Amino acid sequence: MDVKNRGSSVSEFLLLGLSRRPQQQQLLFMLFLSMYLATVLGNLLILLAISMDSRLHIPMYFFLSNLSFVDICFSSTIVPKMLANHMLGSQTISFSACLTQMYFVFMFVDIDNFLLAVMAYDRFVAVCHPLHYSAKMTHQLCALLVTGSWVIANLNALLHTLLMARLSFCADNTIPHFFCDVTPLLKLSCSDTRINQMMILTEGALIMITPFICILVSYILITCTVLRVPSTKGRWKAFSTCGSHLAVVSLFYGTIIGVYFNPSSSHSSEKDTTATVMYTVVTPMLNPFIYSLRNRDMIRALGKVVGRKIFSVQ
Repeated sequence: MDVKNRGSSVSEFLLLGLSRRPQQQQLLFMLFLSMYLATVLGNLLILLAISMDSRLHIPMYFFLSNLSFVDICFSSTIVPKMLANHMLGSQTISFSACLTQMYFVFMFVDIDNFLLAVMAYDRFVAVCHPLHYSAKMTHQLCALLVTGSWVIANLNALLHTLLMARLSFCADNTIPHFFCDVTPLLKLSCSDTRINQMMILTEGALIMITPFICILVSYILITCTVLRVPSTKGRWKAFSTCGSHLAVVSLFYGTIIGVYFNPSSSHSSEKDTTATVMYTVVTPMLNPFIYSLRNRDMIRALGKVVGRKIFSVQ
């Protein structure tokens, strides 16, 4: 993309990161490196366990494997660049690289969003219509749901990236953030950003809120079904699993809504940065633990993977 054709004099941006204090920077570097490694390792183990255990080749784990893959890609879009900037002592990122990063952030957030809704629907069918589960959750439907998630997410990310590419950035190129996010970029633009903001609050909100409503409806129906279960132990187990899922959903959606769907006047760089850390770094790291380690089948499959690796090394 030719920057001059856009009428912009800015060819690169400066990412300030999370802190300007050297001691805090060292601590944050180690913290983010640890969280990134935990994210990649945890989600890779999930992928290996699901692929190697034939008993896990069912829709629920098919969706979980896709979520793990997306979480690895999501974190890899943001964290390595931040860590590299710290090690190289550089804060710059080119305009094209900034737009590319923003595109992939949008895309993976949307796919995460859709997969959470798809997983909630899968649990709804399993709990509320167990006798029809195999007939409803066919391989074709599962593939269609995942493929549709990728297609819609790519189109949405492309829309917002093209809208950002048409803007001009005249003087200030300092982004008080650790990656190229849409909100701080809009603040730096010297063009009219009303179309961008309108699309975020309308089309973007529709993309995010529709799956969120599907998740809520699914879990309300699941709760109604579980309450009719005579066994207290069975009800508690189901509610415990739902509570973990809803905790991640609340964390994911709460921070995104707080960052992207509030008026610009209510934003501050500190609050936005803290909120984005939660859904870009913390949530992908927690997903393997919340969705897998409380599941006996997954624990058994992970034990086989880890045991096999240890045995092969010895």
